[in-house]
Amino acid sequence: MKFLLFVFLLPLMSFSQFLSTKEDSLRGSITKERVWWDVVEYRLDITPDISNKKIKGKNDIFFKAISNSLKMQLDLQRPMKIDSVLFEGKKLLVESLKDVWYVSMPSLPVCDSIYQLSVYFSGVPQEAKLAPWDGGWVWSIDDLGRPFVSVACQGLGASSWYPCKDHQSDEPDRGAEITLRSRNNLIGVSNGRLISNELSEDFNRITKWKVKNPINNYNIIPSFGYFKSFSEIYKGEKGPLDCQYWVLDYDLEKAKDQFLQVTKMLSCFEYWFGPYPFYEDSYKIIQAPFLGMEHQSGIAYGNGFSNGYKLRDLSESGWGLKWDFILVHESGHEWFGNSITSKDIADMWVHEAFTNYSEVLFTECEYGKLAGQEYLVGLRHNILNDKPIIGEFDVHNQGSSDMYYKGSNMLHMIRQLVKDDEKFRLMLREMNKKFYHQTVSGVEVEGFINNYFSIDFSKVFNQYLRTVDVPAFEYQLLENKIKYRWSNCVEGFDMSYRNNNGVLLNCSTDWVTVENNKGVDYFIPNDNFYVRKRKVID
Repeated sequence: MKFLLFVFLLPLMSFSQFLSTKEDSLRGSITKERVWWDVVEYRLDITPDISNKKIKGKNDIFFKAISNSLKMQLDLQRPMKIDSVLFEGKKLLVESLKDVWYVSMPSLPVCDSIYQLSVYFSGVPQEAKLAPWDGGWVWSIDDLGRPFVSVACQGLGASSWYPCKDHQSDEPDRGAEITLRSRNNLIGVSNGRLISNELSEDFNRITKWKVKNPINNYNIIPSFGYFKSFSEIYKGEKGPLDCQYWVLDYDLEKAKDQFLQVTKMLSCFEYWFGPYPFYEDSYKIIQAPFLGMEHQSGIAYGNGFSNGYKLRDLSESGWGLKWDFILVHESGHEWFGNSITSKDIADMWVHEAFTNYSEVLFTECEYGKLAGQEYLVGLRHNILNDKPIIGEFDVHNQGSSDMYYKGSNMLHMIRQLVKDDEKFRLMLREMNKKFYHQTVSGVEVEGFINNYFSIDFSKVFNQYLRTVDVPAFEYQLLENKIKYRWSNCVEGFDMSYRNNNGVLLNCSTDWVTVENNKGVDYFIPNDNFYVRKRKVID
């Protein structure tokens, strides 16, 4: 049951051998039809037909030409279809190749100029069977039998329901505007700030939301429900931050009580990571008909207004039942995943390792350092060591789900090797400052950490991100001496090991021999290190 629970936690993690196809390459790489244009802004206008599970809409795509081309690649997955594309008042020729749509431009765009393309689309979007893990639209009802609708599409991709440049490396620089149309008291809620809420003469409700900051495609999400809202002000590092909560009307009082945890979480994360990255767009939680997702400035929440992960502690340490997993984990993604985004999903460890470690840090903030350590160690039973954490590049392929728990344990070991919690904290803050609102590669993150500490952790990254092997700390007791080394590891693995007495052992794949000091037990396991311990008998 542990394994099943763990699998259900992770969106769209495949545990089978990945075989790439031409479609994977078109989706996962920067093709020549993608490379020449940069997304500036999306302006979406969405009307759902809830009874028939259909949608129709328009996406005004503002883009900047960075080179010349007469063909543009847009992505929209079947059975959705592009109805028409207008450019400067003229309808353009569109050809499709499965989920890729090629738009023929009427003339060569001028470099550095900004253009608008209006894309009209409609159809029956993929329906999620078990959101958020399989992805798609969620056509649900609330406890009173009323429509309760949202979307979860990380992994599956935003192109599962709207036309876009569906690649993590290109976010709309000026953000997005989302207009939602619904009936009567059914309210549409999305990312960013509410800029208008109107009821038309034919009783259609029109809400318009504005995101000012760059945003991942899969984070732009419409939600529809019979919502009520409340708000509070968090006094943060950059000033007052308005926190808004949109929940079903009958859950209002439960939410007011459960979301008292928000300001504690924000205070902890700002201390460790720096200011919340989206003050301009507010902090928002939106109740969802599924467990949760990290939708930027509009976190999806469906954890039942209870602590833990659906009333369970994923660490089995007891600490995970003292706070709301979805509230904490998905909020951690505002820093790692939403502000700092991996260019390729093969590097999703940049999102998940740091965010999983944010759970450890929140536990530490609330209950002390030992509690955080016990929570981290407890998570290790979820590690599979089935395949490398880093996936295949340019083919839309994620690596192992170990990016969560094994990834966070790797970060914790780096913290131990630095042996300076304040310096480690300042590294996390500087990382968020340097890569603020940027897409990055995993290699860039590795290089930043190495340079910040002036320590080469390359072998550590290679070991834990690119292999499935857990290093074994081998030792041998001699009459007056002790020998030790690393085995089951990458060539040249030289991570130091700090035992439970605080003694730092400089260790490599070659045997190291030291005097046998009877007063020091070098080999008491240190739970802060995710390694094996093995006694060698001569």
